[in-house]
Amino acid sequence: MKKKMYIIPLFIPHLGCPFKCVFCNQNSITGQQQEITEEYVRQTIETHLKTLPRDAEIEVSFFGGSFTGIPQDMQNLYLGIAKEYLDNGKIDAIRLSTRPDYIDTEILQNLKRYKVSIIELGVQSMDEEVLLKSRRGHTSEDVVKAVNLIRQYDFKLGLQIMIGLPGDNLEKSLNTAYKIVELKPDFVRIYPTLVIKNTYLERMYKEGRFFPLTLQEAVEISKKMYIIFIKNNIDVIRIGLQTTENINYNKDVVAGPFHPAMGQLVESSVILDILIRVFEDKNIRNTKVTIFSNEKRISTIIGQKKFNKLFLEKKYNVKTEFKILNSLTNDKIVVCTDKKIMRISITDFIKNNFG
Repeated sequence: MKKKMYIIPLFIPHLGCPFKCVFCNQNSITGQQQEITEEYVRQTIETHLKTLPRDAEIEVSFFGGSFTGIPQDMQNLYLGIAKEYLDNGKIDAIRLSTRPDYIDTEILQNLKRYKVSIIELGVQSMDEEVLLKSRRGHTSEDVVKAVNLIRQYDFKLGLQIMIGLPGDNLEKSLNTAYKIVELKPDFVRIYPTLVIKNTYLERMYKEGRFFPLTLQEAVEISKKMYIIFIKNNIDVIRIGLQTTENINYNKDVVAGPFHPAMGQLVESSVILDILIRVFEDKNIRNTKVTIFSNEKRISTIIGQKKFNKLFLEKKYNVKTEFKILNSLTNDKIVVCTDKKIMRISITDFIKNNFG
């Protein structure tokens, strides 16, 4: 059985980033304002290790800002601590996030010395106008160069994308997805743009110069991108910012498509599309339908506020029952009527039936 993976997050907000992207307030996004000292890094790792199962797969991950942009001695201090835990067998991997224009041969050689195995790049968009209007300070060509360099050193690569940035639209977001596919990352994250307090984007929003996506728009665009990535064997490991004390409505989120379970909304919508195609193809109507999945997936299949269940019952005049069958993997669901049993791989269905 595959080990459950846990991440020990260490946030390094703005230390390595001289840029001020319109959407960015790292202290709010990361919830981190404390000085990142050697003692703090060790204490954070030790505190997490005490609570994690001994047989878990554990990563120390440096997020926020641009890790490879901070002074070299600070990079080496933080990485050296993480490497100690790696060498002692207490963790399994070291991950970090950074900007595409903060990658070069010297940087990558240093990361290899400290046994970093996973690099995530904040790409955000592959559209030049969107990058410019968002004040990213890098180009799509910088992304391509960084990816090619990282591949030469055999790191696992993740790319982070934002949708709904200034100047963005559906076509540009999907073009970004297709360009990301050409770069063949191991995984991606998709973040709908939120208006955060004390950012230039907040000013643009209040002046009527920026209009964030609605929640439904964000779900639909994310879903289209999700399908593109799954069809091309690229894992989507997160959709939407993680809820924190600050990242929430009535806190630091001023406007935008915030939802505490954005990823589930998107995956649930994908599964509903699959079930609709199955019901249409197999002419399932006016009958009882039982749908099986494992415990982890069942709420996603039913839909938030039972949306999928109620939709299917109304559209096809069926009575639905959802049952847990833990022998099924996350990728599998089984649809049963009195005449048919349909075993469905979500991934294979997407690859074979979605354009």
